[in-house]
Amino acid sequence: MNDFEPRIVCFICKWCTYAGADLAGTSRLKHKPNTTNIRLMCSSRLNMEQIFEIFREGADGVFVGGCHPGDCHYMNGNYKTQKRIMILHRILKDFGIEPKRVRLEWISASEGKRYVELMDDFIEEIRELGPLEFSSKGDLIEKEVPTNG
Repeated sequence: MNDFEPRIVCFICKWCTYAGADLAGTSRLKHKPNTTNIRLMCSSRLNMEQIFEIFREGADGVFVGGCHPGDCHYMNGNYKTQKRIMILHRILKDFGIEPKRVRLEWISASEGKRYVELMDDFIEEIRELGPLEFSSKGDLIEKEVPTNG
């Protein structure tokens, strides 16, 4: 498992997180190259079905980035995202997928350094979890997800 390189897909808000990622790039801040960014107008445009499809297509983790609460350009989109991710974590557990494979963070346009730190941290967290494995039929290989309690 030492040579495992996680594949992470990032769904990030155009107004804040994407701008923060752009700032990181223009500031020449480096992070591990395990991520693919997909820009959304708002983090609330992401739905659970898209996340499941990304996992079926081979991603080991999904990062969702949006504006800080109270700063959403679409009023309350990030609050909707937060509720959806909380529900998604419960559903993932039912499917035998570790909920830590989906991470939600708030990153503003001025937080390029924070963006890099969070990306590197999430990549390492997914590396520790190992690859998300599916059978040849595309079904998740059942795993026991640890419970907290």
